[in-house]
Amino acid sequence: MAEGKKEWYVLRAIAGKEAKVKEVLDAAIKNTDLGNYVSQVLIPTEKVYTSRNGKKVVKEKNLYSGYVFIEAELTGEVIYELRNTTNVIDFLRGRSKTSKPEPLREAEVMRMLGAIDESMNAQAEDANDFAVGEAVKVNFGPFSGFTGTIREVNSDRRKIKVEVKIFGRPTDLELENTQVERI
Repeated sequence: MAEGKKEWYVLRAIAGKEAKVKEVLDAAIKNTDLGNYVSQVLIPTEKVYTSRNGKKVVKEKNLYSGYVFIEAELTGEVIYELRNTTNVIDFLRGRSKTSKPEPLREAEVMRMLGAIDESMNAQAEDANDFAVGEAVKVNFGPFSGFTGTIREVNSDRRKIKVEVKIFGRPTDLELENTQVERI
């Protein structure tokens, strides 16, 4: 089969069901001939740090709620199969009912893929960003606003030991990398 030009399209899905749509499409790509026409299914997400019961929790949040991005060649029955996938509303298209699904422009694709890369890079940079002896300011927790110097860096656990002065006495605090910022 001659490989046609695959472009990025947007499927509108029921909000909150994007992961289910991706799961169903990935299974269809693997088990049927849909894989010849659809190469990627993406849901751009970002990591959000929240505090729950004093513990830091990392959640993944959809950047575009209700949308699933696919790289596909829309020929024959492919449009019908994608449109009739469980929890899919329709393609993102023009206003008229008869308009065809519109592919994303190159700039939009690069922005979407760039957002994914940036979140991965931010996570990787965050892992071992600090050095011993560096001055930092605590920005989270009961010691928020205190400044100190880093005494120890544990990159495996993503924790650092910071010495701050409390009532004139040096005190060591064990904090996560995201709980401090450079001065």
